Amino acid sequence: MSDEGSPSESHGPVEPGVDSAARAGRGRGPRRQRSVRESLASIVLGFESVIMFLATLAVFGLKALPPFAALGGGAALCILLLATIPLLSRPIGIVMGWTLQALILASALLVPLMLIVAVLFGTMWIYCMIKGARIDRENAELESRA
Repeated sequence: MSDEGSPSESHGPVEPGVDSAARAGRGRGPRRQRSVRESLASIVLGFESVIMFLATLAVFGLKALPPFAALGGGAALCILLLATIPLLSRPIGIVMGWTLQALILASALLVPLMLIVAVLFGTMWIYCMIKGARIDRENAELESRA
């Protein structure tokens, strides 16, 4: 049998105590520490995209809007929600998050039941922005004292 595919030949010597994931990540610096506000906002937007997908299917099934508007608008909104998550570390990501919350609230003009989704997730978004920023400030103060 040949040892051509062994890890020691293809990736260099195997170091004891170092797993393959750590070896594969060489060359990259440590991951950036995410802020609490960024983490909370990404959770809200992730769950909101799932709920918006389900709401899109409900709107389509109830024939509350024409099929293209229901499926196309819902798909675009889900994609925008998910695309905003990696941008949350920059100010544009937060602005996009606020804009999407306003857009979902405005969708209640077309489908009144969307007001429930808009109020629930809008409230969570506001809470995450306020509380996350406060926790980040407190963490920065504690770090500066140490």
